[in-house]
Amino acid sequence: MSAATSYFVRLGEGRFRATDLTSGAWSTTEQHISPLHGLVAHELERYAAARGDDGLVLGRISFDILGVVGVEEFETDVAVVRAGRTIELLEATAAWRGRTVLRARAWRLAATDTSVVAGGLPEPLAGPDTAAPWAMAELWPGGYIASLDVRTLAPPLPGRTTAWVSTPHPLLPDEEVSELAAYVGLVDTANGIAVRRSPEEWLFPNLDLTIHLFRSPSGSWVGLDTTVTWGPSGHGLTATVLHDESGPVGRAEQLLTLRPRTVGGR
Repeated sequence: MSAATSYFVRLGEGRFRATDLTSGAWSTTEQHISPLHGLVAHELERYAAARGDDGLVLGRISFDILGVVGVEEFETDVAVVRAGRTIELLEATAAWRGRTVLRARAWRLAATDTSVVAGGLPEPLAGPDTAAPWAMAELWPGGYIASLDVRTLAPPLPGRTTAWVSTPHPLLPDEEVSELAAYVGLVDTANGIAVRRSPEEWLFPNLDLTIHLFRSPSGSWVGLDTTVTWGPSGHGLTATVLHDESGPVGRAEQLLTLRPRTVGGR
């Protein structure tokens, strides 16, 4: 059991150390990418806030996973790609041992009141209080999965699961992190809740994660209504309707690369 209480420790501006709570499901010497997604979202928000309150909110954030990152020290950086008063695009990167391992792009949009025309929402999930605890750590190794509180609304099926995920651990100690960044830090878990074949037999890591939001999530629970599709030519897709306890908030998709374990590592 890890003695760490947070997923990361800040060492300076843009410099962090990962704790054992980030250790991954495919290899426990590498970070599970999910907490790093949340940390990068936090750094994007800090960068935007430092320039003053502009009234923009996150509408989409996409992550391209360019390589593995060890449970070690690493760096982040944020820059403006497209400035604007009502629409802005930011980019963030994470680098480990001098190599970029993650690239994120975030569209921030002006917030206006469109409640009179809101519609088309998926059905909300039953709340986490009605769900059954699931020992996800029996399926996956690593400190990250072990750190989670996972509850399923029905027994997980190959390629289909609805679940709630939360964690008692903050991304950073003694530093305020928004509910949005904490939420983003749990979404990548979706690829592990509805596995089609045992991870002891097949590798199916995701190469990316794209989150589209029509409402900013709140609270500590992430609802995952997940469907996993595997194609016939080595590719797959994990598609998820995202919820908080008030209802649906958006969608997430992850592109998968598939191969049997006998072929080799990631």
